[in-house]
Amino acid sequence: MELYKYRNKLPQIGDACLLTDGGLETTLIFHDGIDLPLFASFHALKETEGRVALRRYYERYARIANAQGSGFILDSATWRASRDWGDRLGYSAEELKHANQEAVAMLFELRAEFESEHPFVISGNMGPRGDGYAPETMMSSAESEDYHAVQVATLDAAGVDMISAITMTHAGEAMGIARACAKRDVPLALAFTVETDGHLPTGQPLKDAIAELDADCPPAYYMINCAHPDHFRHILEEGADWTRRIRGLRANASRLSHAELDEAEELDDGNPQELGRDYANLLAVLPNLRVFGGCCGTDHRHVDAIGQTCLHQPLRA
Repeated sequence: MELYKYRNKLPQIGDACLLTDGGLETTLIFHDGIDLPLFASFHALKETEGRVALRRYYERYARIANAQGSGFILDSATWRASRDWGDRLGYSAEELKHANQEAVAMLFELRAEFESEHPFVISGNMGPRGDGYAPETMMSSAESEDYHAVQVATLDAAGVDMISAITMTHAGEAMGIARACAKRDVPLALAFTVETDGHLPTGQPLKDAIAELDADCPPAYYMINCAHPDHFRHILEEGADWTRRIRGLRANASRLSHAELDEAEELDDGNPQELGRDYANLLAVLPNLRVFGGCCGTDHRHVDAIGQTCLHQPLRA
């Protein structure tokens, strides 16, 4: 087991295009029938059924990446494995630490089995302290760093190549995670979620949030996630420096707003082929896009279609 294998040479920082997974939580709940209280995928590790479903989930994507001749980012099932969520689920600090470690250990097993000529990067996944659709409380960068530093340290010690912080709703919390990662020299992919107008849930324009972080503690790169391409295509500025900082996209399958998704009782999984074309149409305005995955409602079908349309397009950077 090679720890930190790509820590100092993330392939997606160069010209390599990598796939990653889709909507882990929506897949486990709606397709596999796994109970995930509070949408916490790490909780599935407690039972054999959940562990089997998690491994099966990753295996589907790994096989797609190999079939398409692509590298892959293995993202741990730890989006909600931080203190407040653990407290609500009845986990002690030690149990939560173990859950993070176990989630990462599964990824090393998968890399040993599936990685061949193309890189399989291991990423420790982190989420917001509160709701991923809307900030319940606004955190300062100092408060955020203090809160998230524990999980950053745990994932770092587990041997991850990088950390992916996704569904970030405001710049203060994102800044704190960036600082915690920088202090441990862990590369960070920072993903903001946006509303149907292309702005963060706080109303801040995406380009302003990126500028704010880059002026203080820039991550390795940015992603956009948990929104449909229709929600943010219009705010992207072709040729702008800030759009060149976006290297990853994990969009929703659905065009519904976050409020509508919160109320939905059935999964809206959209159209995989259409989503693949939507991604391809963004390549001109996001010339450094290198990481292709999905978020709510997406599964292996969507990522397969996205890879088919995007992986072998000429690079434009």
